Amino acid sequence: MAGSETAGQGVDAGETGETLKRKNNLVKSFGYAASGVVQAGSERNFKVDVVAAVVVFAACALLRVPAWGWAAVAVCVGVQLAMETVNTAIEAIVDLASPEIHPLAKRAKDCAAGAALITACASVIVGLIVFVPALFALLGA
Repeated sequence: MAGSETAGQGVDAGETGETLKRKNNLVKSFGYAASGVVQAGSERNFKVDVVAAVVVFAACALLRVPAWGWAAVAVCVGVQLAMETVNTAIEAIVDLASPEIHPLAKRAKDCAAGAALITACASVIVGLIVFVPALFALLGA
């Protein structure tokens, strides 16, 4: 096919979304997804969330949290990292669509960041439910 490749991803300028879907395979899809996680991983908040995840998993081990607690913490970590990734994607789309400052662009970015804040707050609540009883049990209280 003729045309220049876009961003080194093997996409010809004249291709449509439908033709790209037909050419795509499962391995490539996972590669694109991994690339998205790597790109989101360069964001400050994602890095903070990864550090928090390491800390809470270490706390699970130190406090001898039961399996249900590990599962709850793992789900919260996954949801939070996914939300940060979605937030990063929304910010990129908004920046592309509205390079200048615009009230609607700010609203979209603020709402996406707010969604990440909501999941973080919910994770703190789950953390209290998991860690407070585990701490009391370890201290014999």
